[in-house]
Amino acid sequence: MRHLVPGPDRLLIVIPCFNEEGAIGQVIRDIAGVLPGVPVLVIDDASSDGTIVVAEAAGGAVLPLPHHLGLGGAVQAGYNLAYELGFEFVIRVDGDGQHSAHDIPKMFEVLRNSGVQMVIGSRYIDQRRQYTSPLRAAGIILFRTILKPILGRTVHDPTSGFVGVNRQALQVFSRSFPLEYPEIEALVVLQRKQFRFEEVPCKVRPRQAGVSTIGPMQSIYYIIHVLLGVFVNVLRFDGRRKRRKKPESITKTEARVGGQVWTE
Repeated sequence: MRHLVPGPDRLLIVIPCFNEEGAIGQVIRDIAGVLPGVPVLVIDDASSDGTIVVAEAAGGAVLPLPHHLGLGGAVQAGYNLAYELGFEFVIRVDGDGQHSAHDIPKMFEVLRNSGVQMVIGSRYIDQRRQYTSPLRAAGIILFRTILKPILGRTVHDPTSGFVGVNRQALQVFSRSFPLEYPEIEALVVLQRKQFRFEEVPCKVRPRQAGVSTIGPMQSIYYIIHVLLGVFVNVLRFDGRRKRRKKPESITKTEARVGGQVWTE
């Protein structure tokens, strides 16, 4: 695919998009200004507008999906292609312009040098940023509370879409990834693999163009859907762990050969 040759840092920027023609061009240009030479891959999730044309004109490579897969499906498509092409690191950026390209280098620095498998660009790690709505605040606090005993630590911004992963995480996510609202479930999957993550404080800007697909009703559906996904992942892992557990006693096999009893 055009532009997708791993460079010296073997870093790829992945941008999942659905109808983001108003913002995607500037997002790509901002990344190119901060990280010249780093390839940018736009995953177009069957947009009905000019997202593909604008992204290509701005210098991005585009993977057009034939059908609308949702956010998780689009992200997994990017992870899978990145893994197949030999990239070592992927940083996912939203296509609406909320994430600043100037935060990518510090996220990459932590991802490359700290030994963690995932880095999260956090809006709330310094505790000073205000939530955008009471419902969003309630959801994030709820997810923090539920995730803390599962992850063994606090994650301040569990719903952040500004995420970097290394090749170990890419290998896992290229095979299996939550199809809808993947951020929180992905954390649980990584924890079950005994992978580690770090949060990096990042600024988030207002959406640069277009309209968010998550309104009040969608937010409620989001919370319920993610909670069910987390519990299913926990139960699935606990079931596998019990099946893999060794029995307390090993049955011995005896055989009589030449009048003697041999035990294995």
